[in-house]
Parts: sequence; C-alpha cells; structure tokens
Amino acid sequence: MGSDSMQRSLPGGDVVAGVSNDLGAPRAATRNGRPIAWWLLVCCALVFAMVVLGGVTRLTGSGLSMVNWKPVSGVLPPIGQAAWEREFEHYRETPEYRYVNKGMSLAEFKGIFWFEYAHRVLGRLIGIVFLLPFLYFLLRRRIEASLAPKLAAMFVLGGLQGLLGWYMVKSGLVDDPHVSQYRLAAHLGLAVLIYVFMLWTAFDLLRGADTGAHRARSRVAAGALILTIAVFVTMMSGAFVAGLKAGFTYNTFPLMAGRWVPDGMWSMTPVYLNLFENPTTVQFTHRVIAIATFVGILALWLAANRTAMTRPQRLWLHAAGGAAMIQVALGISTLLLRVPVPLAALHQAGAMVLLTVLLVLAHKSRC
Repeated sequence: MGSDSMQRSLPGGDVVAGVSNDLGAPRAATRNGRPIAWWLLVCCALVFAMVVLGGVTRLTGSGLSMVNWKPVSGVLPPIGQAAWEREFEHYRETPEYRYVNKGMSLAEFKGIFWFEYAHRVLGRLIGIVFLLPFLYFLLRRRIEASLAPKLAAMFVLGGLQGLLGWYMVKSGLVDDPHVSQYRLAAHLGLAVLIYVFMLWTAFDLLRGADTGAHRARSRVAAGALILTIAVFVTMMSGAFVAGLKAGFTYNTFPLMAGRWVPDGMWSMTPVYLNLFENPTTVQFTHRVIAIATFVGILALWLAANRTAMTRPQRLWLHAAGGAAMIQVALGISTLLLRVPVPLAALHQAGAMVLLTVLLVLAHKSRC
C-alpha cells in the first residue's frame, strides 16, 4: 500500500500523528500536537536564556549573594532600606564576604544580588510557563497518552533542577567561598538535558513527511547526533573550567606556557583527580575536546555535502559549520582576553546555539 493511501487527513490538511509512510517517516503533527510543540519551544527559549543568565551570574561572582532560598516568598526582592540591610547582613556572614569581598558596600552588594535574583526569578517563571499550559492541555484532554509521561518527566526534572541549583549554592556557603565544580557541572548538565528533551519532543510533534535520500540522510543524522553529544561533553568540560577558574591559568593559544602539553598535568593523586580538580589538566582537556568536536563538525560538513539532501537540511548543515567556527573563535578570544564577562557569556550562548543547530540537523535528517 502506498503512503498516500495510509494517510488519514484532518480538516485543514493536518494528518493524524503517528501514521507513517512506507519508509518510516512520521507524518505531520495533529492539531493538538502543534500548540503543544510551540509551547515547548517557548519553554526551550526560556531555558536557553536561563543557561546564559546562569553563566553571567557565575562570571560576575553573583551566585552566592542570595544566602536564603525561599521558593515562594523569595520571588519578591528586598523592599526598603531595612530589608536591604538585613539581606546584606546575611551575606556578610558568608565565607565569600569574609575572604573575597570584605569591605564591600551595600551598593556593590546590590550589583551582584540582582543577577542572582534575576536568575532565580527566571527559574520560577519557567516553572509557571510550563505548569499552567500543561494543566490546561491536560484538562482539555489534548495530550495523547504517549506524550503525557514525557511532559510529566519534564516537570519533575525541572523541579529537581531547582533543588540541584540550591545544592550547588550551598557548597559555597560553608567554608570555601566557591561552589563545587562537580555540582556546577551537574547543574548545567541537567539544564541542557532538559532543554534537549523538550526540543526533541517539540520537533517530533511538528515533524512532517519526508521524501527522498533516506539512506544518505540517516548517516548524516547519526553523525549529527554523535556531534551533539560531543558538544554536550565539551560544555561539561567547560563547566569544570569555570568552576576551577581554569580559564585564567593559561591565556595563550595554541600553546600553554610555550608548550603543547604543559607541566604539572598529572601532579595529583590519584591520577584521575587531575581531570576534575587540576586547573591545568582541566583547561588542556577542554581545549582538546573542543578542537576534536570542531574537526568532527567540519568532517560531517564535508561528507554530507556529497550526499543528496533537501534544501532545509543543507541549510542546517551549513548553519552547523558556521556556528562551529564562530564558537571556536569566541572560545579562543575569551581565553586570550582573560575571560571578559560579555565575551564569555557569548561563548556559553554559542555552545547552546551549536548544540541546537546540530540537534535540528539530526532530527531533520532522520529516515
């Protein structure tokens, strides 16, 4: 039976979700699926902003400015001089104030407070933007049975992300005025995984029928997925660089202190700790992983250009190559200029853009 005869049309040209053509490509989303997909894309945009704002919060040293975590009442900032004085007094009791910012004025405290406050309020906003439409779609019975567990999992993961963020902050409020690089990487990693989960689900809901070049595009999809994972690993490596402030140790490229492989990379015991706690090793491995990922993306671009692809797929392929080159330029510039906040924030945003483009390419290239 041909794919046309398998298709069941809905008013307005939509097709029942889950019905496939002869080659296994799912048909266009249902009328119920499209609004859900666009809602998830809005949530993705907010998570994207959250990741970038989180990076700015870290880069400006603002992450430990809010000592108390109040999930509900904490949505309101200090109001009035007395409230600000109380908040500042809490901060003056922290290790960061005693060892890093001793003598800071109230005006300077407000400067770092607002970044962390915005970060936390955005997190609450994401929860509301997710929960209210979810309840609406659920009560209106517009969520298919197969989709409901995914949406519920997203909500649970979002709640866990909030708890993990506070767990990360707590690591810098005890003795050492720096958050654990392990908790920082976990916090960033979970945010990115939630983003990918929502984005892929939205793509599935929006995806239409595909025709032609299926075998060639399947190989492109596999390569793009592998490189998406590589970008994720590079981002996790970057989280360790950020957590250890390793970006300030060697500010030359491509050599590190005049050497391809710097001294002191394996000075810690047990040896594996160097990969996570030695700033020299962490920066070196981040460079290696980033360069390997960049080379992989260029290899995919060269190979895929020889295959039959649709115009949108080829555009996303070119976008992946362009995003990779921009990201490498941002990374090197951030390093050479000793991590200026605007450039470092762009570098983190660039990583999210590159991951997104590769994910779109992978999804559009599936058979």
